[in-house]
This record gives sequence, C-alpha cells and structure tokens, in this order.
Amino acid sequence: MNRGSAAPALCVSQWLNSNRAITLDELRGRVVLVHAFQMLCPACVMQAGPQAVRLWQRYQQGRPDSDVAVIGLHTVFEHHEVMTPAALAVYLHEFRIPFPVAVDRASADEPIPQTMHAYAMHGTPTSLLIDRAGRLRKQHFGVEPDQQMVADIDGLITEPA
Repeated sequence: MNRGSAAPALCVSQWLNSNRAITLDELRGRVVLVHAFQMLCPACVMQAGPQAVRLWQRYQQGRPDSDVAVIGLHTVFEHHEVMTPAALAVYLHEFRIPFPVAVDRASADEPIPQTMHAYAMHGTPTSLLIDRAGRLRKQHFGVEPDQQMVADIDGLITEPA
C-alpha cells in the first residue's frame, strides 16, 4: 500500500461501541487513527490497546467535533473459532475500550480478513493514520512510543484539509 494514496474503505461485518456503521468517507476532514488489533495478541492487549485509549482521551474524549477520530479494527487472522464478536464485546467491556470498534469482514477463501488484506498489514497491532483528505499517511506494525504517535497526529492536524 503506497503512503499518500487513498485509504481503502474498511470492510466491516459488525460495529461495536457504536449504534451505526462508520465509514472513512464520512470521517473526511478529520485525522483518523485506526487501531488494528486482535484480542488474543499480547502486544495489542498490553501496549497498543492502552495507547489507543490514551490517544482517544487526548484527542476525542468529550469532543464529538474533534479534529481526530480514533476507531478500532478487530482483524482476526488466526484462532477464528474463539475470537467471535460476542467474545470481543466482553473484551471491550472488560478493558474499557471507549471508541467504536469494527469487526474486519472475513474473507471467503483465506484466513486474512478483507481490510487487513486491502492494507497489506503484516500483523497486529498495526496503526493506520489517515489524513483529512482520506489518504493513508502512515502504517506501522508494532507499537510506537506515545510521543511519536502524538507528533504524527499533531502534524496531520496542522496540515490544511
């Protein structure tokens, strides 16, 4: 996936922590952080998930008109039988994940779900940063320091739409 190209649409089978479907098109004009994770991924649970919550608190908590939208993407590429939407709902409750979370739509012929495939993700956790114009500006596999994430997000906020 080329940085600076249009971000592919999210292929979603279900949304949790949201009473409606959310699209990247409707988030144009805002910087979007997509936190791609699996609930059985140790780095997701211990590092990337808490970081995504901190970023949500910094940029979006109590501000529905924020310049930043944080969303989760549960992208299951292994252990499909145990990482169900019902189990994910419990996980989100227990770990107090406040932002909307999409369930990546399963592929019919391979274990890699559709959004993960579209973005050519290498695994989880993966952070996607999408600018106000809907272009993918950064994709990072693993966990970056909070300071780097804040610098990247702040840099995109200050760019013209």
